Amino acid sequence: MTIVNEVARLETDDGIAVLILDHPPVNVLSKILREGIEAGLRRALSDDAVDAVVILCEGRTFISGADIREFGRPPEGPPLEALNALIEGAEKPVIAALHGTVLGGGFELALSAHARIAMPSTLLGLPEIRLGLVPGAGGTQRLPRLLGLSHALDMILSGEPMGAARAKALGAIDEIAHGALTPAAIAFARRFLEEGRPLRRIRDETEKLQAPGGNGAVFDAVKARHARILKGNDAARGAINAVYAATQMPFEEGLARERQIFGELLAGPQSKAQRYLFAATRAAAKLPGLPPGTRPRRIARIGVVGAGTMGGGLATAFLAAGLPVTLVETGREALDRGVSTLRAGLEASAAKGKLRPEEVGQRMARLTPSLALADLADCDLVIEAVFETMAVKREVFAKLDAIVRPDTILATNTSYLDVNQIAAASRLPERVVGLHFFTPVPVMKLVEVVSARTTAPDVLATAMALARTLGKVAVSVGASDGFVGNRMLRARRVEADRLILEGAMPWDVDRVFTGFGLPMGPFQIADLAGLDLGWSRETSKGRTLRARLCEVGRRGQKSKAGFYDYDDERRGRASPVVEELIAAMSEEAGLERRSITDREILERCLYPMINEGAKIIEERVASRASDIDVVWVNGYGWPPTMGGPMFWADAHGLRDILETLRRYEERLGEAFRPAPLLERLVEEEGSFTGLF
Repeated sequence: MTIVNEVARLETDDGIAVLILDHPPVNVLSKILREGIEAGLRRALSDDAVDAVVILCEGRTFISGADIREFGRPPEGPPLEALNALIEGAEKPVIAALHGTVLGGGFELALSAHARIAMPSTLLGLPEIRLGLVPGAGGTQRLPRLLGLSHALDMILSGEPMGAARAKALGAIDEIAHGALTPAAIAFARRFLEEGRPLRRIRDETEKLQAPGGNGAVFDAVKARHARILKGNDAARGAINAVYAATQMPFEEGLARERQIFGELLAGPQSKAQRYLFAATRAAAKLPGLPPGTRPRRIARIGVVGAGTMGGGLATAFLAAGLPVTLVETGREALDRGVSTLRAGLEASAAKGKLRPEEVGQRMARLTPSLALADLADCDLVIEAVFETMAVKREVFAKLDAIVRPDTILATNTSYLDVNQIAAASRLPERVVGLHFFTPVPVMKLVEVVSARTTAPDVLATAMALARTLGKVAVSVGASDGFVGNRMLRARRVEADRLILEGAMPWDVDRVFTGFGLPMGPFQIADLAGLDLGWSRETSKGRTLRARLCEVGRRGQKSKAGFYDYDDERRGRASPVVEELIAAMSEEAGLERRSITDREILERCLYPMINEGAKIIEERVASRASDIDVVWVNGYGWPPTMGGPMFWADAHGLRDILETLRRYEERLGEAFRPAPLLERLVEEEGSFTGLF
């Protein structure tokens, strides 16, 4: 064995050199690892006793990607492109032995090898688009040569990893290892030599760069498939351009074009926002102030109270994570309907190829429908998804208190009610926590994990861990009316409602927000969710436009009429009925309608949201400004390319926001009064994202 440096060593096995990399926790391509790779390769390739080289990693994964901390710094040590050229240009076979998550630069390095062998559980991908970047070390040039334009572009634009079986089918890897990776890789290298295989250098291959029927049709089809991400996304357009360069230029020129695009994106605002968001998401997983040694509890069985849309979605998500679920309803009809809807959802997923057919039965076998709360006695965590009123939720918790074990966690799925009051219904309030999921639960990534004043540290840690088990992005928030997301949303909704009484129309407001960069405006979102969500005919007094629309049967997209009129394809158009209702309400309020500029619409809807975010930070409802941004990107449709509302506010300029709020306060009153934190940050020339 030869020690190369602190993270690399060489071992030889009868002519096969094994370059072993060990840079915990995930073998990122930091300077020291790149130095170890270069030195180890040069030593092995210059050794006459070595016939082939295997590169593999110890720990839980092969090289997992670049060290994001080095982005934007002056380069030190050998660049990855030089390592790839060294590997690809070697006169001896270099085999990449893969396991774990082989992402970004790790996958690009593997693509420069002459062959690849991978464990069955290996995932391979190029997720740079999630950082607002394109692959920067040959990924946009080698992958199309290996997979063809369509598959390569799908992989780059989605950022999604590919499993080993599919990678083998497409030709991204040459063999799947069975048993231990090291002996399998050495045996593969020997066969490579014995069979006299030629050294495959992907850079020299061009056949798959020309698609049957012409490349234009391929690029058009890819753009249609990925239209959503291409809209306003600099990195997505950059990826298309880089892959196009692969079809038009020699390899080295294509590499230079890729690097140029990478550099432009790295310096641009969208990548800065997305790299900030990457760090923010990691930070959100950390719980400041948690006592040392706090560990999550083991959760082996889940109880769900309520089999409606939310309860069924929760059960579906827990079943997908492999957890047995007891689903309780008060009536047979509601229970049967909930179970039927759940099964139909699984069968639809199987029909689309998202589940294997046998998985439908396997998941349903983990579901226990019940009409009795007593059947929740053995659950480790019970979450309620009942009607959104305090009295109903407190009643459910009081009943559960008498049934479940003392160590069972009780979770409420409330979207805005006071978790402190709900916890007070339990004789053990320390076991109560909020888990605010978003609909549709299997799709939406965000979970606001809400701590009551009494929530035990290990209960909070368990709730966060459980959300991550479901593949969700969990953010710890404090008990407050609406928590983080809905509280800020309310500030926007109040102003949007005022604006349409003063002179704007719903489609004016929505157009401003989609022009700003959001996928939908507030009234489009309301129609999609359903205007009758939380509305009751018995208690409605028609004070708001939403209430009046519900009273006349305009409930949103589902009724083909809400703020908009809808056709059979759910395409919305301006509604004369809504225009008449708004005009009547303006007259009732004694308001003379006027022309309102797009700028005023944006300022009056967006700036109060940011101001509310400042109050949320002041009150410690959110631990960090970045937590607010994680909430908004993952739960409310804020584009990742814009970082989040607090990040956007910093970039836009807090002084302008403060001065604008003060002007509106003079004209419109207390709703625009600046938060003390905002005033302090402007005075100190600080920023929201620089607070913690």
